[in-house]
Amino acid sequence: MSDELAFSISGQIATARPRNEAFFRDPYAFYSALHEGPRVFHWEDYGHWCFSGFDDVNGLLRDKRFGRQILHIMDRESLGLPPPKAHTAAFDRTEKYTLLNLEPPAHTRLRKLVNRAFVSRNVELLRPRIEQFANELIDGFAADGGTELLRSFAVPIPAVVIAEMLGMPASDAMLLVEWSNRMVAMYMHGVTYETELDANRASEEFIAYVEDMIAERRRAPREDLLTHMLTSEVEGEKLTDDEVISTTILLLNAGHEATVHTTGNGVKAILESGLDYAALFATEEQTAATVEECMRFDAPLHMFTRFALQDVTMPDGKSFKQGDVIGLMLGAANRDPAKVTNAGTFDPYRTDGQNVSFGAGIHFCIGAPLARLEMQVAMRTLFQRLPKLRLAKTPAYKNIYHFHGLERLAVEW
Repeated sequence: MSDELAFSISGQIATARPRNEAFFRDPYAFYSALHEGPRVFHWEDYGHWCFSGFDDVNGLLRDKRFGRQILHIMDRESLGLPPPKAHTAAFDRTEKYTLLNLEPPAHTRLRKLVNRAFVSRNVELLRPRIEQFANELIDGFAADGGTELLRSFAVPIPAVVIAEMLGMPASDAMLLVEWSNRMVAMYMHGVTYETELDANRASEEFIAYVEDMIAERRRAPREDLLTHMLTSEVEGEKLTDDEVISTTILLLNAGHEATVHTTGNGVKAILESGLDYAALFATEEQTAATVEECMRFDAPLHMFTRFALQDVTMPDGKSFKQGDVIGLMLGAANRDPAKVTNAGTFDPYRTDGQNVSFGAGIHFCIGAPLARLEMQVAMRTLFQRLPKLRLAKTPAYKNIYHFHGLERLAVEW
């Protein structure tokens, strides 16, 4: 296999090393080859079948024969899974009741409660706060002539906003980000024992922090999302502390991780495009279109897995047994030339730019309205305040294939 390309395809069998720098820096060469060949393929490195076409991915995200959870209907022994690892017990606890993994009816019950905070009309009320904060951050580095934009701008905005929504001090936001980054490392391909230990320690610290916040809200309730989760009832029942902990940590982690990546990837795409910044953000409508194209062109999440909840035979005759894993290639689906004209070109003026970056179906990202608003306000403010913005160094991507984002984004003006 070529070190330069870091992938090979033979029939419906593909090999692509997720930790190879040539691959995670530019997985799109692999996707292009898949779109020209086997759009459904067996990824040897992961050991499961994957789907790269837009219609397949979009359809399977909505297909209730597949789900994020399997242990509610099959045991570990039947699946051939080893027992839970003692040294990742805290991390596993954070995952146990997460909306990301639950299936109905547990998912429906939890989502109904949390969803109220994220509907568009409620999220829109945050616009002045986001705009104010974006300007404050830019005020802090505008005179410097340059900055590392992820740490100084892209990371703080979503981290502080979601922390404040939950009722946590803005001053704690970067501590929450540190825990999140250490936990997200668990989703890398080929996780080491040391990474597992570190993610578990971060989980222990995160859980202890949220437990303290829960105890504080019980003593003195506030008008915030954490108090809402503790006091509201769903179908006559309140959430357990473990459900509140899992949901809080998911909202804090997911509430900044993907937005940071999309903002960084999007600013990079805009700066490399040579397009007129002022025109890209001239109106609210064009600003929204620019952000959608950023999400399509260089998605923050590239693969989501699903379990077959029953034996399934696909229209092409391919069969999956209950418990089988499939991979849905979000980043590849967004670049499907059968769905998008000139899919490899960054074009914020296109009218065919559908994307699955937020997922679809019952697991469609609950924070999508908030993420869209944050990116629209942040990017528009950034390019209006710094119209001579340009790259200072070639950006490099992080060595985490699933979460596709930059390590650093050095800019100057």
